[in-house]
Amino acid sequence: MSLNLAKKEEWQSYVRLLKYCLPYKKRLAYAVMCMVLSAIFGIIPPWLIKNVVDDVLIQKKLYMLNVLCVGVVVLYILKAVFAYINLYLMTWVGQKVVIDIRLELYDHTQRLSLLTLYKKRSGEFLSRITNDVATLQNILGSVIVDFVVQGVTFVGIIGLLLFLNWKLTLATFTIIPVAVLVIDKAASKLRRVGSVIQERLAMVAAIAQEALSSIRIVRAFATEEEEYKRFEEESNLHFKALMKGTQVRGILEGFVEVILIAALALILWIGGRSVIAGSLTAGGLIAFCTYVGLLVQPVRVLSRVVSTIQQGVASADRVFEILDEANEVPLAEHPIVHPKMEGRVTFEDVRFSYDESKQVLRDINFEIRPGEKIAIVGPTGAGKSTIADLVMRFYDPQGGAIKIDGIDLRGLELKSYRRQIGVVPQDPVLMKGTLAYNICYGFKGATKDDMIRAAKMAGIYDFIASLPRGFDTEVGERGVTLSGGQRQRVAIARAVVRDPRILIMDEATSSLDALVEQQVQEAMRNAMEGRTAIVIAHRLSTIRDADRIFVLRDGLITESGTHDELVALHGHYYRLFTAGEHVEAE
Repeated sequence: MSLNLAKKEEWQSYVRLLKYCLPYKKRLAYAVMCMVLSAIFGIIPPWLIKNVVDDVLIQKKLYMLNVLCVGVVVLYILKAVFAYINLYLMTWVGQKVVIDIRLELYDHTQRLSLLTLYKKRSGEFLSRITNDVATLQNILGSVIVDFVVQGVTFVGIIGLLLFLNWKLTLATFTIIPVAVLVIDKAASKLRRVGSVIQERLAMVAAIAQEALSSIRIVRAFATEEEEYKRFEEESNLHFKALMKGTQVRGILEGFVEVILIAALALILWIGGRSVIAGSLTAGGLIAFCTYVGLLVQPVRVLSRVVSTIQQGVASADRVFEILDEANEVPLAEHPIVHPKMEGRVTFEDVRFSYDESKQVLRDINFEIRPGEKIAIVGPTGAGKSTIADLVMRFYDPQGGAIKIDGIDLRGLELKSYRRQIGVVPQDPVLMKGTLAYNICYGFKGATKDDMIRAAKMAGIYDFIASLPRGFDTEVGERGVTLSGGQRQRVAIARAVVRDPRILIMDEATSSLDALVEQQVQEAMRNAMEGRTAIVIAHRLSTIRDADRIFVLRDGLITESGTHDELVALHGHYYRLFTAGEHVEAE
């Protein structure tokens, strides 16, 4: 039962993969036609050899020798021409299909919820987008060519063998089913091995990507040797899986070849007796033996195709696993486009957890009025950044509702909504490119004046103006050429350049020194004027002038009010304030 289910799922993967060829079915049809013709022209020459023996060597017909020699050359010219055309067309179709799958996979990965993305290493996703899709290219290109060409060759040779001597063919093919049985048994093994190979390769890519993206930490803690050992161990595991697959393929191909040679020996023994008895011509026996010899190649190639397809299906399964991953933040069927928000944010009985073990937020209720500046404080892990992520709709709450201007966030069109929000994350990630590119990132309508105004608000303009290339200065990957404070200010400029209705600052000034922090705070106060602002902070000095402060503990808002009101309560906020400027005291 389980075997039949596995076979069914395997065929579903085949069919699903081939559906990607439908947009290119015309070229694919031409390619298949050329494959068939190439295969046909490849199996005719042994028949001519039969005539050479019977008509030329035995009956001494000299003119037939000329015709047959020219015929062989013409046949192979035609075979080469059609083989070239089918190779070109199949490569074209294969590459286009791979690009389509890769783009779809990349697009789908971009839209998956953060919960799904965080479950796997980014290197694993990268491996599926690159390595696994590249494996599919082999299936859709050379494997299909081999399957059709060698399949037609196999069928054509069998037909000619039956025509030459059906009794001898039946005797020969008492051995062939053994080869088919071996191929079938090896196929399931190859698929399992192929899956392990791709998983190990994904882990190799993940470890390399993780170490390289964290190179500063690796060097700071002098863990180069440990990271090298991790990479070496995973590389060796991939090597072992790869060699296991090679062993299975080698045994399969060798076993099949031995079976076919045994069949050839049987033919020589039975056929030789038939020639002596006069029931078969010498040319017929030579042609028969030649065809059986030619049969080795298509059977060997087809056995290799089976193993390659099994490994390819393992890659297809890994690709489809991502494509079938449901988005935990589903788009509304008829989304509401909210072109100009007021900026009213309402949380109604919101509950949220990353897993079932612990609720991060419990029954959160508050309303932020348009233009109001609120701050959220609390110990590490209290859920402060989670509230910001929920406002951005990176996640959906398990209970309650989040409303923007009275509209449930789940009903809004996400792109138009997010474009009206400015975000300054705690870790200011910059993209590889110029300062201008990073400041205007995601805001196609930005003008140079917008860019300069945003840079001044963030306190980064004077620094940029002092650079030889100004806004055209390259920042390097993840902004490595800038200091932490400079990256933070570029991130602030990137948030305010679009004139957002809602401004979210998650530790926006945490990387700045005291003097620059004061300058940026003044600039940010101006930037927040007339906008809804959500400030997440550990430094209480950054939020003292907030309209309201929410104190978050254990997933609940335990206190709320202005700075003076909360200090007067002598509660948790008061203890944080008197202990110093950092809430991480707990």
